[in-house]
Amino acid sequence: MEAILSRRSIRKYTNQTVSKEIVHELLEAGMCAPSAGNERPWHFIVIEERPLLEEIMKVHQFSKMLNEAPLAILVCADVTCDKYPGTNYWIQDCAAATENILIAAKEKDLGTCWLGVYPKPERVEGIRNIFALPAHVFPFCVIALGHPAEIKAPIVRYDETRVHHNCW
Repeated sequence: MEAILSRRSIRKYTNQTVSKEIVHELLEAGMCAPSAGNERPWHFIVIEERPLLEEIMKVHQFSKMLNEAPLAILVCADVTCDKYPGTNYWIQDCAAATENILIAAKEKDLGTCWLGVYPKPERVEGIRNIFALPAHVFPFCVIALGHPAEIKAPIVRYDETRVHHNCW
């Protein structure tokens, strides 16, 4: 519970690398997310090459933290896995996988920042072009990842006014 309550978006990173073993564990956490019809539409691209991180910054205006992050994970969805055509459940599936990665990273004392790609057409096409994604694969988000160079205090986000019982 501590990782959930204390997780914050981190935008400053040290130059310390993240081990392949830890990246594997984070991806394993992502793949343990629930998905509609157990279709698991996600695919992940681990991005460690600096020129690719720089290309992302050209097509995503809020991705400047990638300048410092040692790596990023691109979360994608293969929409041909849609067991329920026309529902776009892949969006929820990829969001659940992304959140699992963020929480697992926090548990490992790593910092992350979720950068939304879908549904912005210019971001989707920009990322699609950089990574040569096939037409049936949609880029959902980029997760900046690394050892944090900033400490952010937890924020109490619970708001009783947003809780309703049995009806609005």
